Amino acid sequence: MRSPDVARRKSFAVKPDEPVASFALVSTIMPRGVSGHPQTYRLALTVALVAALITAIFGLLPIAVLIAAFAIPIVYIVYVYDVNQWEDQPISVTALAFVLTGLLAAGFLGLLKFFGLLDAPMPTSDFGGLALGGPSVSGILVWALLVPVVGEIIRQIGPVILASRPAFDDLMDGLTFGIISGVAFSTADTLVRHWPMLTGGFVGVSDPGTWASLIFLEGFVKPLIIGTATGIACAEFSGLGAGYDGFTGRYVRGLVEAIAANIAYAAGIYLLGFLADPTLRIMLQIAWALVVLAVLIIRVRNVLHHGLMEAALEASAREGVGASSGVGQGRLDFCPACEMPLLQDSQFCTACGTNTLVGSHVRPGEARELAGVGAAPAAAGSAVGTATSTPGSEQAATATSEAQEPEREVNPRDAFFDEEEGR
Repeated sequence: MRSPDVARRKSFAVKPDEPVASFALVSTIMPRGVSGHPQTYRLALTVALVAALITAIFGLLPIAVLIAAFAIPIVYIVYVYDVNQWEDQPISVTALAFVLTGLLAAGFLGLLKFFGLLDAPMPTSDFGGLALGGPSVSGILVWALLVPVVGEIIRQIGPVILASRPAFDDLMDGLTFGIISGVAFSTADTLVRHWPMLTGGFVGVSDPGTWASLIFLEGFVKPLIIGTATGIACAEFSGLGAGYDGFTGRYVRGLVEAIAANIAYAAGIYLLGFLADPTLRIMLQIAWALVVLAVLIIRVRNVLHHGLMEAALEASAREGVGASSGVGQGRLDFCPACEMPLLQDSQFCTACGTNTLVGSHVRPGEARELAGVGAAPAAAGSAVGTATSTPGSEQAATATSEAQEPEREVNPRDAFFDEEEGR
């Protein structure tokens, strides 16, 4: 019986009690921690968020910016140590994925800040809800093109180096490296852009809600957007199975998706920054950022789900399950419906329940290639068999064909007369 949930979208491979199309943050960005105590990470993120918002409301902007800049990175690094990942080598992971990215990002963004290219949009006068100054071509090129593209290249350096090592080539490893690198870049970005707040000391705020919203956007939504976008590309670089996939078409697609997401986020923040009403401006910026983040979370969960499902089924098909022996390093068969690996001699797909006897077990295109390879030997074998037939072989073939004919029902009356006549 075929299941209506062909791709098992109702059971996330990392956490089966959650659907794939879910906005569950912890199981998405911390997949190795869901089997332990995920509530710890939720509590840590909640405490950090509340502390940042309270300090911003009471005008302690330096403390609020510091909490916003380092909250998610600290929680994520604690997660890395907590799950004891990568054979007790978290120092090299932290150094390459966080420190290296942070230093490169600080240098790049600091250079742009020095030349005045990172200045926030400043509405000068109100005209129908928009600032008269408006966006500039140079501002759009820097905010929506230069920073997202160059920033993504910077964020790929450390994770790619790590994922190229044999001990760090797992799909979830690549995702984790990408998220660490992304939040490191976000930390540097927050510190560089809001450096005057760090050095300004205590200031009285006339609109605490606006400042709290800005801290929420810069310290919690932005790092999640940048981290998940980079994690998608790095996960595709690691790939499935033994070894890392490297610079394949899937990695290029993931990289393009990451850059596109960052361009969409940065362009929206820049253009909405010219709205004259500060409350409306920050509310629309947060709404736009949450839309981008929601798309990225769903995308990450799909990458994880499909990758882990395929890896598990391929391992079962090669190693065997129960009485079914595996194919070892031989050629795998694939389900014609969901294209997942099949167990050897299986009549139904383990993933979607499709009857595999109905259609081909290979991916589209492979059947034609196999047919083209096998047609010539088959024709040659037929010709050789015809040319080398002998009387003995003809008698054997006749006997075989007679043996293969179905037995006819014998009439008792005919059998009696045959026996009497000696036949």
